[in-house]
Amino acid sequence: MALSGETVRNNLLFHKDSGFLAQESRLTPGPESVLRTAHQMIVENDGMTDTIDLRRESVLSRGVVMAEICHHLTPFQTGEKPIAGDTVIAKDLTIDSLAIMDMVMELEDRFDVSIPMNVVAEIHTVDQLADTILKLHARR
Repeated sequence: MALSGETVRNNLLFHKDSGFLAQESRLTPGPESVLRTAHQMIVENDGMTDTIDLRRESVLSRGVVMAEICHHLTPFQTGEKPIAGDTVIAKDLTIDSLAIMDMVMELEDRFDVSIPMNVVAEIHTVDQLADTILKLHARR
């Protein structure tokens, strides 16, 4: 039998973490409880307890990063030459600096990283951009 805030599925007991805010000297559910409930739970199975954190991808593959970069760069592709790792972003494509910055910001949001401006200035190829994203993502 599961208590309030618990769910049983496939003989596993899931406890949902609920945050509370003190308001007028009494405890009431706070708005952050929804966020925590949606992203974190404790799983018990045979007396073993593990916390599962669903907020971020633990391993990011190079293929996923390259596919996302290519998706953003495809509108700026010139001729029949495909976008590859050795493609020089500002030279081989019809993209201006503003579009590059917009793309970098979208990639930062997508992969939950922050690329410093001085690092962006040193990125020339698609491979360098992918390597930077992977390196920053691994540090999180």
